[in-house]
Amino acid sequence: MSLPKKLVLLGATGSIGESSLRVIRKHSDKLQLIGISAYQNGEKLAAIAQEFGVQKAHLHQKPAKDLALPFGTKFSSGVQSLLELAAWDEADIVLVAVVGATGLAPTLAALEAGKDVVLANKESLVVGGELVMETAQRTGSQIFPADSEHNAVFQCLHGQPEKSLDSLALTASGGPFRDWPLEDLTKATPQQALHHPNWNMGPKITVDSATMANKGLELIEAKWLFNLPPEKLHVLIHPPSIVHAIVRFKDGCSFAQMSPPSMTFALQNALLFPERHPGVEKGIDLSTRFDLAFFPPEMQRYPCLKLATECLHNGSSAPLVFNAANELAVDAFLANRIGFGRISHIIESTLNLFKHRPYHDLDDLLSLDQEARILAEQEIVQVA
Repeated sequence: MSLPKKLVLLGATGSIGESSLRVIRKHSDKLQLIGISAYQNGEKLAAIAQEFGVQKAHLHQKPAKDLALPFGTKFSSGVQSLLELAAWDEADIVLVAVVGATGLAPTLAALEAGKDVVLANKESLVVGGELVMETAQRTGSQIFPADSEHNAVFQCLHGQPEKSLDSLALTASGGPFRDWPLEDLTKATPQQALHHPNWNMGPKITVDSATMANKGLELIEAKWLFNLPPEKLHVLIHPPSIVHAIVRFKDGCSFAQMSPPSMTFALQNALLFPERHPGVEKGIDLSTRFDLAFFPPEMQRYPCLKLATECLHNGSSAPLVFNAANELAVDAFLANRIGFGRISHIIESTLNLFKHRPYHDLDDLLSLDQEARILAEQEIVQVA
């Protein structure tokens, strides 16, 4: 019997972290959680540390009072300590589930240390795709995609001849405003945007699903993961979120991956690959009737997806700027500083104002990211 994989989970208290913990509980003989991090929820971090007896626990900022950590658990805070946790010698695999562009640095740290990475942070590839993929290739680390769509492609490609892939389509539910009259979209509230029809996710990704910005980010991520040109990457609306991706091969045959809309399926596949074991939740009941309808998205309804697709084609620093502006615009929307329709306007204005230029390393990327955020905030202030 093989020893369990030693796992570091970055972003343990978020929605992806919670789904990951469900997989770890189910397969405690195959996965050993040894390190965890969180942004600010110290109490939840401590509870996870108590349950799993982790050796290391990290919080973005030092808490005002001591956490109720188990005896022997080493606590740390700050950016440098997070990078050290990501590169920890003891770990066999690192799951990056932090939110936003802050996931890039720990992803690179883990890959530089030769760790296999389960990537649930799409922004790492959106912001620094070339740098991330080059680092993985140089160190021999593997990247296992944990987004449901990219993991679906990963599963469809397993065992297929190299260079047999022709194109792929990522599916999307269309979000809570899929059937709204276009003229009503500007009136959408944060509460309405956070009511996703199928998925239970964190606030930022749920709003991204409503604008379809997330699907645009996923197209950019897919470019790097599967080495396809933009014209071979597509999006299809699939309201029930049962099929997560469709892969077309050069002979004209297509494969699709299906599972219920829960992150536990993709996470378990990524964490336990290449093995398959009983899932945390039941799969699709094939004895019941279910909908397999697909149709293309209306770009007029989803201007954020249109902008992201343009950034995918333009390359260079455009995806980075899109991501930075989107993060700030979504935060502003959730704080009731701007309306729903203003999210795409903030992104477009920031893209138009930004002086795009090449980058060479992480410091360049972080500098460009900060510059884009300053521009986006200025645009938010003007329209608020």
